[in-house]
Amino acid sequence: MSHDDLPLRAAIVPVTPFQQNCAILWCTRTMNAAVIDPGGDVDRIRQAIEQTGASPAMILLTHGHIDHAGGAAELKDALEVEIVGPHREDQWLLDDLAVSGAQYGVRARPCSPDRWLDEGDTVNIGDVALEVLHCPGHTPGHVAFANRELKFGIFGDVLFRGSIGRTDFPRGDHAALVASIKNKLLPLGDEVFFLCGHGPASTIGDERRTNPFLR
Repeated sequence: MSHDDLPLRAAIVPVTPFQQNCAILWCTRTMNAAVIDPGGDVDRIRQAIEQTGASPAMILLTHGHIDHAGGAAELKDALEVEIVGPHREDQWLLDDLAVSGAQYGVRARPCSPDRWLDEGDTVNIGDVALEVLHCPGHTPGHVAFANRELKFGIFGDVLFRGSIGRTDFPRGDHAALVASIKNKLLPLGDEVFFLCGHGPASTIGDERRTNPFLR
């Protein structure tokens, strides 16, 4: 399958001083899109959406931290789409976005998802279905998205190239995070290519072999 024939395409927009990877995913047949983790810099995200030519149908959130959800309410108003996710266990973080944003000099509003996500749920971007994996540890309500057939995932701040998510924030849990990685993500298979919440993408196989936190 050539690059042009892929059913799903992605554009990455690093946003805010945290350089968080906001992802625009779109179905190449329908051109329906999802914007994942719009942490801020909403004007920049909207310009990137226009460049793809895709039509956003939803905003997906992996978790409730300011750098991932800070721009969600503003972008929802601009695009007139629903906010989907994360798991309900992160509601306390979404309720506190304005306060946490002020601490970091990031303008944000609280947001209430139109739909919470649970383990085993599915979200559809055009013809492409993404499986929802509840992966607590970095936050209690963190979710990841995967398509096993396409060998593709978006893991937020659970697993990075060469590292794992921080657990020194309120309600972080290192043991739960490692369990999420080993029980939910690694079984997806070594060939799975995934986008991270920060930094470069990787594959599960590379992380299984080289990530010092997984040994």
